Amino acid sequence: MTAAAPIARALLSVSDKSGLIDFAKGLAAHGVELVSTGGTRKALEEAGLAVKDVSDLTGFPEMMDGRVKTLHPKVHGGLLAIRDNEEHRAAMAAHDIGPIDLLVVNLYPFEATLARGGSFEDLIENIDIGGPAMIRAAAKNHDDVTVIVDVADYDDVLAELAENEGATSLPFRRRMAAKAYARTGAYDAAISNWFAATLEEDTPTFRAFGGTLAEALRYGENPHQSAAFYLTPEKRPGVATARQLQGKALSYNNLNDTDAAFECVAEFDPAKSAAVVIVKHANPCGVAQASTLLEAYEKAFACDPVSAFGGIIAVNRTLDADTARKIVEIFTEVIVAPDASEEAITIISAKKNLRLLVTGALPDPRAEGLTAKTLAGGLLVQSRDNAVVDDMTLKVVTKRAPTPEEMADLAVAFRIAKHVKSNAIVYVKDGASVGIGAGQMSRVDSARIAAAKAADAAKLAGLPDTLTKGSVVASDAFFPFADGLEAAVAAGATAVIQPGGSQRDAEVIAAADAAGLAMVFTGTRHFRH
Repeated sequence: MTAAAPIARALLSVSDKSGLIDFAKGLAAHGVELVSTGGTRKALEEAGLAVKDVSDLTGFPEMMDGRVKTLHPKVHGGLLAIRDNEEHRAAMAAHDIGPIDLLVVNLYPFEATLARGGSFEDLIENIDIGGPAMIRAAAKNHDDVTVIVDVADYDDVLAELAENEGATSLPFRRRMAAKAYARTGAYDAAISNWFAATLEEDTPTFRAFGGTLAEALRYGENPHQSAAFYLTPEKRPGVATARQLQGKALSYNNLNDTDAAFECVAEFDPAKSAAVVIVKHANPCGVAQASTLLEAYEKAFACDPVSAFGGIIAVNRTLDADTARKIVEIFTEVIVAPDASEEAITIISAKKNLRLLVTGALPDPRAEGLTAKTLAGGLLVQSRDNAVVDDMTLKVVTKRAPTPEEMADLAVAFRIAKHVKSNAIVYVKDGASVGIGAGQMSRVDSARIAAAKAADAAKLAGLPDTLTKGSVVASDAFFPFADGLEAAVAAGATAVIQPGGSQRDAEVIAAADAAGLAMVFTGTRHFRH
């Protein structure tokens, strides 16, 4: 092992040819012999660089549509040979194996092919075999070999050569080796998860997740925690795909809350109504639909004006100037929208720290996908909650059926409850939340807290009565006892939507009938922890 490893020969085989020519010219300027394959070799030759084909090393042509070109002892021997090992040097001499000091590989674009919806056959052909094999070989032998898997590291390689008289330092090689293994790990994770989904295998024996660093964050949920944001191959509209038009960098909590807000607002079809969601600490504190975004914002804000301060706002349509002008009247952390008008962007630009994100589209609430949560020593993995109330068969279980107006509000309430931490109770009136109770150990406490917050909002607004009077109420899971429903009755609710399925359903239905409430069962629970 040597601290500095001279680079005399480099093997370059890249799918992404960004920066390739300038990098190769930099290597050639340091006297590095270039060896390459297929399209990479052609690009280098067309740029006027002297380059050997890998077949010149192996004595075999590329074959089987390029599937076999680098899987050869003269390639892997050149990567794996330990330079100061006498037995290894003897084997190299006996079999005419030359050392390969630098390997530059970025893999076949499997993730990009998956993102654009490539066919099964296209995806199979974009599974790289020789690339990962070489990367792992070079990374294992990082004492002697430098491995590069990221275009962003080209300049650092040239800087290393300039600083170390044509060699790279051991700390640099170790960093690149660690990055290389992480890259092949993420690559294999994307392939294995695609295979599992294709085979409709919900619980494969081995499950891997991988991502690419989007940005290192200042800290995590709290300042003493380190954090970073990684992108997965899934191209779901949201914080991962958004363009930040202005404002300071997003924090861990900003990213988490913005995702929660945007996923919630996506439950509302923009072709049917404008919708606004205000989130604070991962829970909606105000949600409303209306004919315009401005009206929806004003109704959402009225639900809990105190919590809305410093919140995250998501809208389901292009952000317009009138809505932007109203939003900036109070301190807001983030606004996320499918798009924003130029006038709205100008208005928001006056608030230098306010982040504005545009995503280009809304996520599909019905789309399949996976979510994961870490536990000590393990992962909990499940399919995304893609149940949508519009697709459910609602069963009226009380003597009185909901009115059309109540039924419309019940659907809104259940959409919101899906995105509120359990136990969740949501009161809705005229298409807007008027009281939200989240994250309580007791469902009756959630019902009472939501009613209390509604009463506080009414008092703040100078209204003569609580906002929950004449509202409907949604519960994310069944009422285990009638007390939760009775708390809703006391708050003034007139109709209820809940999954049903309790051993005491009959008792709860009887309580609803006694109070003259209408109640529907969805048969679907929306726990969210």
